[in-house]
Amino acid sequence: MLMKRHTYQRPFPETNPAVRLLAEQAFSRAAGAPHVEGNSVRLLRDAGENYPVWIDAMGSARQSIHFENYIVTDDEVGRRFADVMIARARDGVRVRVVYDWLGSLGKASRGYWRRLRESGVEVRCFNPPRLYHPFGWLNRDHRKMIAVDGRIGFVTGLCVGSVWEGDPGRSIEPWRDTGIMITGPAVADIEHAFADVWAAMGPPLPSDETPDRSAVHPTGDVTLRVVASAPYTTGLFRLDQLIASVARESLWLTDAYFVGVSPYVQALAAAARDGVDVRLLVPGTTDIPLLRAVSRAGYQPLLETGVRIFEWNGQMLHAKTAVADGRWARIGSTNLNISSWLGNYELDVAVEDAPFARSMQEMYLEDLSRSTEIVLGRRRVACPVSRRTRPRRPMRARPRGSMSRAGIGVMRMGSVVGAAIGNRRTLEPAEAKLMFGAGAFLLILAVTALCWPQWLAVPFALVSSWLAITLLLRALNILLEHRRDRGGRTGEPPPDCGEDR
Repeated sequence: MLMKRHTYQRPFPETNPAVRLLAEQAFSRAAGAPHVEGNSVRLLRDAGENYPVWIDAMGSARQSIHFENYIVTDDEVGRRFADVMIARARDGVRVRVVYDWLGSLGKASRGYWRRLRESGVEVRCFNPPRLYHPFGWLNRDHRKMIAVDGRIGFVTGLCVGSVWEGDPGRSIEPWRDTGIMITGPAVADIEHAFADVWAAMGPPLPSDETPDRSAVHPTGDVTLRVVASAPYTTGLFRLDQLIASVARESLWLTDAYFVGVSPYVQALAAAARDGVDVRLLVPGTTDIPLLRAVSRAGYQPLLETGVRIFEWNGQMLHAKTAVADGRWARIGSTNLNISSWLGNYELDVAVEDAPFARSMQEMYLEDLSRSTEIVLGRRRVACPVSRRTRPRRPMRARPRGSMSRAGIGVMRMGSVVGAAIGNRRTLEPAEAKLMFGAGAFLLILAVTALCWPQWLAVPFALVSSWLAITLLLRALNILLEHRRDRGGRTGEPPPDCGEDR
């Protein structure tokens, strides 16, 4: 049976001021982002609501447009955005674009970016492959944001491409996704997040082009945080765990590429056992087929503790949102997996406003009405309550899954294999498929090594040579820089280190 729509009836009780102050401090420290008052926000659903507002805002720009996105596709939608940015650049607006090399690989041609640059748009590509950094490609810029004149900001899960709009003529639905529009002092934080990534790829923005939060006039009464995550900072991971720990009534999550890691799964399970209504909405059809099996392998421990899991019946669910206790909501680019929490640049907005959170709850219930709930069957195996509402038509016109997201599946498979070999924990039936796949791969590898060793020797030699050359060149570069620095200090007195004791 499907989840029936209902309204949120029990209001969240007023919090003691001292407790609320303590919670605000904990949230700020966990996320590394202060709460900012005096903003107005607007919830935007799917490309049909997001794209027109983005284009209108960019078309009204008088000073600057800062555009950052993981995937930009050279199709009708991508060219529509390019036309707007080119027109504003020719009118003297400073237009700056950041795209991710891996995310946009094979989706936007060199001619697309050349056209922007030749029209006056400043374009920077994030983290292309470099000889000196053989594994540097693992860190990606997964953010999706737009800032216009320091007065309007957008933070979203949407990339730029026709799949987000769909094709009604061919009965292809748009991808399900969510974004937020912000005006007020918090836009300055969005601008600063862009400036940090811009500076990571070249000369920084002029200091007078990054607005000061105190100089932006309030536009409303909404309090929010702009959480700008960078690799290995885990700010949003800490915040997500904290929200799971303090939620008292409900925690409703939507995620496109869920891969449960033990600390977060334990936090969700603990909340569910404590009586919190924990729900997780994930795609039923995904652009990375392997990831569906990986995600499902983690269902059973959640279901056994009372977490309710739903799979979306539409085209593709790409949103990354959360809403807790009818007071707190999050929208942005971060998925609930280790790649987003630890390895990427991500951008999210945490809104602390009851009316906005209620709007998020209403949207969540609408999404559940188009979803299938997964429950434990008689053999304690996760299975759908009903399959009748699943789309029979295979997913079409989808972009290829990125290597970064596919890497999530590899990490999850490694975790399962390690648990099986080390006997660290009880493995679930859903993980048997991953174990079978890993075993088959290792067996094929062993047979290849015995029968055709050269097939493995040549790739191994090439990779080893590449790593060796990289290490030697980097070591030589460090020594030369150190020697130049010492030469530049010749004749200078040694630093005063105090008396020997």
